[in-house]
Amino acid sequence: MEVPSYVWTLTIVGIVGLLAFDFFFHVRKAHTPSLKESATWSAIYVGIALVFGLGVLWFGGPTMGTEYFAGYVTEKALSVDNLFVFLIIMASFRVPRADQQKVLLFGIVFSLIARTAFIFLGAALINSFAWVFYIFGLILLITAGNLLRPDSHDNESEGLVVRLAKKFLPASEHYDGDKLFTMENGKRVLTPMLLVMVAIGGTDILFALDSIPAIFGLTQNVFIVFTATAFSLMGLRQLFFLIDGLLDRLIFLSYGLAVILGFIGVKLILHALHENTLPFVNDGEHVNVVEVSTGVSLSVILGVLVITVLASIFSPKGKAKNAVSGARRHAVEYLDLNYETDMVERDKIFAKMCREENQIRRLPEKYKKLIRNETEFLDLLRSAHTEHDKAQVRAAAAEG
Repeated sequence: MEVPSYVWTLTIVGIVGLLAFDFFFHVRKAHTPSLKESATWSAIYVGIALVFGLGVLWFGGPTMGTEYFAGYVTEKALSVDNLFVFLIIMASFRVPRADQQKVLLFGIVFSLIARTAFIFLGAALINSFAWVFYIFGLILLITAGNLLRPDSHDNESEGLVVRLAKKFLPASEHYDGDKLFTMENGKRVLTPMLLVMVAIGGTDILFALDSIPAIFGLTQNVFIVFTATAFSLMGLRQLFFLIDGLLDRLIFLSYGLAVILGFIGVKLILHALHENTLPFVNDGEHVNVVEVSTGVSLSVILGVLVITVLASIFSPKGKAKNAVSGARRHAVEYLDLNYETDMVERDKIFAKMCREENQIRRLPEKYKKLIRNETEFLDLLRSAHTEHDKAQVRAAAAEG
């Protein structure tokens, strides 16, 4: 179905308007969003995406509607997976909590621009060369295999983009608010804020290489591909603050995404065989194979995600891993005096660490093996307690 130009215009204006609203009313002034704020706006953005999908279903028909929802759910799941990497990058650059919103919004905008370029490039290739489906399918199968690696979300490793940014863009040691440049020893130099944005932007391009073939495996309608991708990115900033404490709990998410991407990869290759024009495959003739409908695709995607999330939430290993990684992260955040300067928020971070410590003490012995470098880990927690005791003494002295 051909989408009128005025619908394209209104859609793009609406998306740009949402991003502008997000910046001017939430991100422009640096602050740490509360759980209530994050939950409310996450729900609003998901609601907007669902209402838009119902509009597509009503005006475009059941095929377009099903394609939109299948694409949106897939891209949203991949976006949540991307949050793991964003978390690692921001931890690597020690981005202050109040400034993380701006970094995330930049990442969303850059990702939307990069993916839009890939969408139109992919559409042009598909329209000209049917064999591109073979390549897209192979990319997804390789990605699915990589997601099955046990270290696919290793919080202690740095990605290639992060290492390159640090090596070729030397910057000052300290942040200067959310400024990208600052004066140091009379010279204008880069700040770590610019580096982290470069790292996020570069990583977004790598993400697009996986996500765009995935959604083209569900629909070749460029309007559906664009809108499903755009709305999956909307609200990603709020979602980060809402579930960053639960990310490590989703221990089976990578496996679920591997199944989904593998499934879509096979679907693409079957479609490529059906549309085959390559002379060395069936003498350039179409291959009579079974093609998977969008309705079946949506059912498989939703089913795999529900099973994956529920298995992760109720998994004892997931709870244990979440407690260990959470205690480590909150201890580091509490000890970093530049990470959070608001004393109330710092006390909340320390309280989270203490709750996770208590959970770790109650863990069965087999799950305590999840603690890497146990001596260093325990020293880190002790340092956090020592710093908290000192802070309490200082606060009492100030009151006295």
